[in-house]
Amino acid sequence: MEYPSLAYRFIWQGITIEATYTPRMFNAIALLQIRSIAPDRAPLPISTEGWRSYYHPIGTIEAHGGDVVAQVTAWLDEEATKPAWQAQAQSSRQGELF
Repeated sequence: MEYPSLAYRFIWQGITIEATYTPRMFNAIALLQIRSIAPDRAPLPISTEGWRSYYHPIGTIEAHGGDVVAQVTAWLDEEATKPAWQAQAQSSRQGELF
């Protein structure tokens, strides 16, 4: 049995993000899709293309409290502390001359 997808929209660091969660697919896996929608395809710390699909065991989201937005936000916040994202964020704020 497949469960219906649930969509959530929220703003993270000025980027509007849509997270779509399908808790059960093919009775074997769950799917979380994350994409930046404003600006469209803005880079995120989890994807330079602004879009990511994450397949995981059924019940993972629920085992961590069930709050999709809180979990995605925590993931983004954690990844945003890494040097690669810090460099990308700094470069986009300053703009590049060449």
